[in-house]
Amino acid sequence: MTRIGHGFDAHRLVDGRRMMLGGVHVPFERGPLGHSDGDVLAHAIADAILGAASLGDLGAHFPDTDAKWKDANSLDLLAHCAGLVREAGFAIANVDATVVVERPKLAPFIELMRANVAAHLGLAIDCVSIKAKSSEGMGYTGDGSGIAAYAVVLIESPAP
Repeated sequence: MTRIGHGFDAHRLVDGRRMMLGGVHVPFERGPLGHSDGDVLAHAIADAILGAASLGDLGAHFPDTDAKWKDANSLDLLAHCAGLVREAGFAIANVDATVVVERPKLAPFIELMRANVAAHLGLAIDCVSIKAKSSEGMGYTGDGSGIAAYAVVLIESPAP
């Protein structure tokens, strides 16, 4: 059985927060406001993984009302979600994700993001695609007030 999951996350960008994407600290004057470290890329991928296996979403497993997840490393949350999907009898086949933000430029960090995500999911790096796009000045990602990420994940269960 093959299943596809789609994930999305967005956060406001604020002064005084580190920008973490795919577990990589991206130097910038602002970062995502979130209960955890605000890593929209890891969050979108985690939601896609959970969704593909019909296991709810990130908020159901790591609610922002629980203080123990305050400033949590989102790659650890992602790895936990991958474990839940494996326990449900699925294997993650591949990930395709897109980060949408006007600034900073993410190209220099993409390969490290791919390596981090692949390592935390137990995948080969060629099974993880991460892209960065701008929205050409339109909307919250274009005016610099926010950042968003989208992800699609394919999971498979072993043949009967």
